[in-house]
Amino acid sequence: MRTEPTSAASAIFAANRAQGSVTFDVHQVEGVTRRRQLNESGSLRVRFPSPEAEGLSAMFVNTAGGIAGGDRFDIDIAVGEGSSLAVTTAAAEKIYRAQGPAAEVNITLKVAAGAHMSWLPQETILFDRARVTRRIDIDLAERASLLLCEIVVFGRAAMGERMLQGEFVDRWRLRRGGRLAFAETVRLDGDIGAKLTKPAVANGGVAIGMALIVPGDEALVERIREVATPFGGEVGISSWNGFAMARFCAQDAARLRADMMAVLGRASTTALPRMWLN
Repeated sequence: MRTEPTSAASAIFAANRAQGSVTFDVHQVEGVTRRRQLNESGSLRVRFPSPEAEGLSAMFVNTAGGIAGGDRFDIDIAVGEGSSLAVTTAAAEKIYRAQGPAAEVNITLKVAAGAHMSWLPQETILFDRARVTRRIDIDLAERASLLLCEIVVFGRAAMGERMLQGEFVDRWRLRRGGRLAFAETVRLDGDIGAKLTKPAVANGGVAIGMALIVPGDEALVERIREVATPFGGEVGISSWNGFAMARFCAQDAARLRADMMAVLGRASTTALPRMWLN
């Protein structure tokens, strides 16, 4: 019989939850992108590892070592007019088993006219019985450009681990010129391991991903389809209303990562972050 936690136990649980927040913006100074305002709190940090000729790179570090139930992380980034920013993470983010409330991750990205943003984090790995709700809100100006990817892995197959039960809610909203242009919510809960075996879900795969490219057209789609090396998993590519999108599904994270790198290499003239190449 399940017993409800006492108020004292709930208070202790809440006091031990990790929280992190990063808010910053970049702008252009004499043709070069530079950081302007930066606010950090809790266990989330951002570093700017290497000076570049024109653009700027940022790398997130979670000093908590992962995300567990009840944790909350908030990211808010603004890319000023004419500037260029590439964002990645120091390592794959691990989301551990939750015994209480789900973890929350909230990401807000704003890209002004003539600016470019590359959002290229490494994988998010969900352990068995992990529970997480993630929200990604993107606000693009009409003349802004975006290269964005996300990879989610349900258990570390190389370690013989599988995610059998849990909850994963992923909500994306993208506005362009102030108007809603893309909206999607993925929800997997309960017996996730069984659901991933269904052909209409992942057909037994344990890794899924998505790359969003703005602007994007059919010519870009055809260029991506001409990748010399065959994809290791399933990859679907399409374009509409000035966007291009690639969706990925693979039997393991390594295959999906290789497929993602091949697509990003075709979609962008700039090199991937060095952390992706380790």
